[in-house]
Amino acid sequence: MSEDKVVLCGANAYEKKYYFNKEFAKIPESIQEELHIMCVLFTEEVGGIFTIEFSKDGELEFETTAAEEDYLYDDISAGLLINKIRNTKQELLQSLSLYYRVLFLHESIDDLLKAED
Repeated sequence: MSEDKVVLCGANAYEKKYYFNKEFAKIPESIQEELHIMCVLFTEEVGGIFTIEFSKDGELEFETTAAEEDYLYDDISAGLLINKIRNTKQELLQSLSLYYRVLFLHESIDDLLKAED
């Protein structure tokens, strides 16, 4: 993870653990649960470690890695699943990006909404 990124959440198939950054505890519980399900299902299907992070400009990024000795991890499946998440959860991902940009980067909500039109 880069110093310019902030982890929102992630899951680890090796340790069977899920992590949610407590800095984002004010995100509604239903969205937190959706993120939990998304991360865990990703690692159950593909394996490895999966994180959802905010870049320094507030965009959501997906990171996936695997242990060198993990021969079951599939880069192609990981890429396909990330694309599927981007397509099916587009509205959720945009909302989370707006949330971060307004509350953490202190950008103007009016300016951001005008830019989307």
